[in-house]
Amino acid sequence: MLIARFLRVFFGWLYHPLAFTYDLVAATVSFGRWNDWGRNVVPFIQGTRILELGHGPGHLQRLLRSLGLFAVGLDESTQMGRLASRQLRRGGYAQINLARGLAQHIPFPTESFNTVLSTFPSEYIFDQRTLSEARRVLHNGGRLVVLPAAWPKNPLLGWLFKVTGESPLEAQAVVKRKLKQPFIEAGFDVEIQILDVSSGFLIVVIATRKEVNHV
Repeated sequence: MLIARFLRVFFGWLYHPLAFTYDLVAATVSFGRWNDWGRNVVPFIQGTRILELGHGPGHLQRLLRSLGLFAVGLDESTQMGRLASRQLRRGGYAQINLARGLAQHIPFPTESFNTVLSTFPSEYIFDQRTLSEARRVLHNGGRLVVLPAAWPKNPLLGWLFKVTGESPLEAQAVVKRKLKQPFIEAGFDVEIQILDVSSGFLIVVIATRKEVNHV
């Protein structure tokens, strides 16, 4: 409980008054792979209208725009909005499709997007209000793609598995089972993939909005 409280306070500072340090902190904890890891959600995108929840400093927004997609970003942090705006302007984009708001109350019409993305979000992503809103703004059959966590390849991980007596496959099974439940409860069909990339392992949630027949 104490650790969870500390993390909430820490991330609150990181996303707001200390937002200018976000890239440095992210690069440090990921051994410089943070942005590379985030790009791995791109192959899971479907359609051309994309909403990113928690756009942060705007690196993924810039990438999505470079791919010719109609990308919109939503973030609660004013400071992150400023950083992302600068990022997009540096990329030569005059139109800045960013909005300030909460993922639990997405300020866009129903069925506006083909894909909703979120990379390394905080606990809000598992809130049923967030998942309900994501489902609402998706088209029938649209996808919510979440990259909730990653860990670098490191000899220490092998040592930890030996100490705990748990194999990597067993750990993955536990993670997948726990991650699926909130998305299933929100009415999504869910697939969990663990990507083995050169620099680490990435957990990707692909939650598909079930088809709804409009009468």
